[in-house]
Amino acid sequence: MADGGKPGESPRTLATRASILVATVLGVGYAPIAPGTWGTAVAVPLVWIASDLPQWGYLALCVAVTAVAIAASAGADRAFGEHDSGKIVVDEVAGYFWTMLGASQRGDWLLLLVGFVLFRVADIFKPPPARAIDRRMSGGPGVVLDDVVAGWWAAAALWALDRFDVLGYMRGPW
Repeated sequence: MADGGKPGESPRTLATRASILVATVLGVGYAPIAPGTWGTAVAVPLVWIASDLPQWGYLALCVAVTAVAIAASAGADRAFGEHDSGKIVVDEVAGYFWTMLGASQRGDWLLLLVGFVLFRVADIFKPPPARAIDRRMSGGPGVVLDDVVAGWWAAAALWALDRFDVLGYMRGPW
């Protein structure tokens, strides 16, 4: 059909299509294997681009990304007819942005990589209260806020690794 739906489905509005486009991060969420990991991978260069922002500016960006993610996820939840569909990966983008708040130098490739791993681990295991949010909240906030909390845990771990120079030996003499 011209509206992108299947016969018998109600036509999707422009707002719904935009929600799906943002929630799937331009279609990355349709990856057949590990869409959440791919969604997080998309966030890495975005954080790198924002790496020169002052801390307050980066914090404002995290809030903005989270707000957009919640709105898009709410629309995609309704469109997909299921809560927290695996196709929605904008929540991983928001969570990774929060993770990198704990880095002293967001443009440092090692910190970006370690932040990626820490966030994926926290997102998969969902430390408290992320799991409770995931299970009890509905709509856009339920999709995104568990990832934000996972991002906060990962940010704390990244901050500690960075602060105490645990990663310094990995940089080598170059």
